[in-house]
Amino acid sequence: QVQLVESGGGLVQPGGSLRLSCAASGSIFSINAMGWYRQAPGKQRELVAGFTNGGSTNYADSVKGRFTISRDNAKKTVYLQMNSLKPEDTAIYYCRLSWGGYIYWGQGTQVTVSS
Repeated sequence: QVQLVESGGGLVQPGGSLRLSCAASGSIFSINAMGWYRQAPGKQRELVAGFTNGGSTNYADSVKGRFTISRDNAKKTVYLQMNSLKPEDTAIYYCRLSWGGYIYWGQGTQVTVSS
């Protein structure tokens, strides 16, 4: 019943920007425990950005200073602003939500950074 719908992925040139969105629907009252992950070919799925228990943010070292996670609680939507994109950022990006004792994943959206 809970669903995460992602959007905003696509093809972008190095140095460009994209903003990913993940809208949660269903019996969700809080999106505090939410974050973004990515998986590149041949690599493990890794945490890109997320919210800490204290409400702050946490980023992978590889994206610090370039990516920003934010949320709109009223819209139950989490965003990932990605700037200064590099080819190494190419991956499938997933949003994740922990709610009601379950973990929910979005379907993933492809981000390709290439000239």
